[in-house]
Amino acid sequence: MEASAPCRVDAGGTWDIKALALPLEREAPVTVNVALDLRTRVRLLPYRDGWVRVVSRGFHPEGGEAEAGALPFSPPFGLFFAAVERFGFHGLEVRIMSGSPPRSALGGSSTALTALLRALSSLDVRLGGKALPPKALLLLGSHLEDGVSGGGCGMQDQAAAVYGGVNLWRWRYGRPGTPFRREPILDARGGREFNRHILVAHSGKDHDSGSVNRGWVDAFLSGRTRNGWVSANRAVHRMAQSLKSRDWATAGECLREEMAVRREITPDALIPATRSLIDAAEGEGCGARFAGAGAGGAVWAIGPEDRIRDLRSRWEGLLETMKGGRILDCDVDLHGVR
Repeated sequence: MEASAPCRVDAGGTWDIKALALPLEREAPVTVNVALDLRTRVRLLPYRDGWVRVVSRGFHPEGGEAEAGALPFSPPFGLFFAAVERFGFHGLEVRIMSGSPPRSALGGSSTALTALLRALSSLDVRLGGKALPPKALLLLGSHLEDGVSGGGCGMQDQAAAVYGGVNLWRWRYGRPGTPFRREPILDARGGREFNRHILVAHSGKDHDSGSVNRGWVDAFLSGRTRNGWVSANRAVHRMAQSLKSRDWATAGECLREEMAVRREITPDALIPATRSLIDAAEGEGCGARFAGAGAGGAVWAIGPEDRIRDLRSRWEGLLETMKGGRILDCDVDLHGVR
């Protein structure tokens, strides 16, 4: 049994966390994300009866196993063991193969979880169960990750993984049964055009979103950074409108505007390597932003085609000085989990 799902880059991330979105729902909190065809693939194979094994490249160690009834829900594989436990399966091996660099802030663990849940759901159907529709799959993944991690997780990573494409997500946690609304920004033709106006690079530095996100939420709750978050949210609204009209230059300007606010309210999201990549993009007339919670990982840029082409050369020169850094050759993924 196999399944795969795309990773993502984003603007307006963190607003998908309930601590921000719920009390300020009047501000219409949103996230724009772009699914990328660096897909994570999950394969289910037979294993020893009564046991579950998880194998994933990029983790240390790369594999772990446990007896059914005592599956650990703690790192590094707890999230995946919890997903298997949710379905009550045993006697299987979970193999996770990521198309994106590990710990690159591209939503890798959530993407892997989404693909795993799809595979487990397909197996459940073979055994007489009911298939999970996309919305149910998204909600199960987000609630499972939020619960296992102890809270503070959003759902934009799972949203991109489930649906694919380029979307505006409206977070409406105060409305029972409809915690989000998806608004597709680009059709298939627009997505293909977007490929010429986007560039993604990996800094070669691992990121750790947990502690970074917690600090952002704490600062928001205290009121110290709240006005900045509202300004960033408004910039993302404008960026979505620019993308809909395929005004790539203005979309880049809006991303620069969000990034300018982020420099003030989330300075720990930037490390020297990612700061230099973003500065270079802005110097070429593009907009750029760290992926996810930053603090290492990937950076992405939007701009007119000629400026993206020039930026590619600039980034390639910078990345040569960064161990493990490289351009991530990828396109918009118009398909979600499958």
